[in-house]
Amino acid sequence: MSKIYVVGIGPGEYESMTIRAERVLKQCDVIIGYTVYVKLIEEYFPGKEFLTTPMRQEKERCLIAFEEAKKGKDVAMICSGDAGVYGMAGLILEIGERFPEISVEIVPGITAASSGGAVLGAPLMHDFAVISLSDLLTPWDQIEQRLRRAAEADFSICIYNPSSRKRADHLSRACGILMEYRSPETICGVVRNIGRSGQEKKVLTLQELSCYEADMFTTVFIGNSRTKRLAGEDEWMVTPRGYRL
Repeated sequence: MSKIYVVGIGPGEYESMTIRAERVLKQCDVIIGYTVYVKLIEEYFPGKEFLTTPMRQEKERCLIAFEEAKKGKDVAMICSGDAGVYGMAGLILEIGERFPEISVEIVPGITAASSGGAVLGAPLMHDFAVISLSDLLTPWDQIEQRLRRAAEADFSICIYNPSSRKRADHLSRACGILMEYRSPETICGVVRNIGRSGQEKKVLTLQELSCYEADMFTTVFIGNSRTKRLAGEDEWMVTPRGYRL
């Protein structure tokens, strides 16, 4: 029986892909994904058939995967980071109800909260929330409510999809909401192009973050009331776990 594997490829660099993900991609006949993500890996898997669709054609991409699997091929649907964190795992499983003859397997990867957190140091050492600022599928009032609840509970917060050309003010708006509950001096961090060419990081305050120009390739970390900045040879963002030192 042919099979669809939904594969998280990690942040971008080949070395951060799991051994299991690499093995699955090598055994599949077809690799399908968003054009940007396919370009990140295609040189490492020569001889494979690659199929791509642009952004916002996720449903079409999934249907292509099932059509290819119906031809008897093993198919890999790739996602950046982890397939189950704002990835394609859920959509594939939902659409898969129409194709009971096709088996599906989810292959996890390293999500941006983990890979970006490692670049900054240890911003998520205690309880945290992960929130996307994209309102393509989630109404903004619901996003705002989640930001308020997370801030009120003093969670560290990892923000995905903080900004784009069509919603350039979303990060600034989110910071404004958070500053209703937290000090403008709250320690925050940003990482752009995690594990890819041009990777950069910055540790800054919540007030400074409100003016930061992020994009879709930026992951944002908001500290809790105990998060601190550690200076040395490098600058780190650390949320203490609570150990006595």
